[in-house]
Amino acid sequence: MEFSQEIIDNVIVLHLKGDLIGESDGFQVVDAVNDFVNKGKNKCLLDISGVRYINSSGFGVLITILTKLRNKDGELVLMKPSESVQRLLIMTKLNAIFSVVEDVQEGLSKLNSI
Repeated sequence: MEFSQEIIDNVIVLHLKGDLIGESDGFQVVDAVNDFVNKGKNKCLLDISGVRYINSSGFGVLITILTKLRNKDGELVLMKPSESVQRLLIMTKLNAIFSVVEDVQEGLSKLNSI
């Protein structure tokens, strides 16, 4: 898995591409969020449009990020999951936990209203 990051309006925007199956790649994403949180920021938009597959360890990474942000009164928003990832979110009932948006503007608007 590959990822890149940018900061827009005090929100970390992470773009993921490939398979999110935990392991070292997942820890790198968590580390990026940790660095951001340590700077006093607490909002993250996670672009998962390029993620083909997520396993249980990958969902663990997402839940870890969500927990870290909410513990700092922040929030995580997922952006544009693929159809297969969206089905997994529904099957695991995680769609009730995560906010999902279609684009960056919608995500920033949702996060900045918190």
